[in-house]
Amino acid sequence: MSNISPHFWAAPLRYCRWAAREKPAYLWSVIIGTVGLVMLPTVPPALRALGYNRSPPVPLTYPVPPGPRKKLTGYDDE
Repeated sequence: MSNISPHFWAAPLRYCRWAAREKPAYLWSVIIGTVGLVMLPTVPPALRALGYNRSPPVPLTYPVPPGPRKKLTGYDDE
């Protein structure tokens, strides 16, 4: 084999075999990134089909009670 790295578009499978031996970090980065992109549109519908329901959002403010506030007595707040 020659020391020249194969070009991807000329022979993609040969390039992937070469990249797996010579540059495994790059190859696995591409594989993990591709799996992540595939999971984006497929996982939420699958979870819904399995019965998973999202929890309601956490409130960002405290609810204000309706009506006037009660007067406090007996705490020396006057």
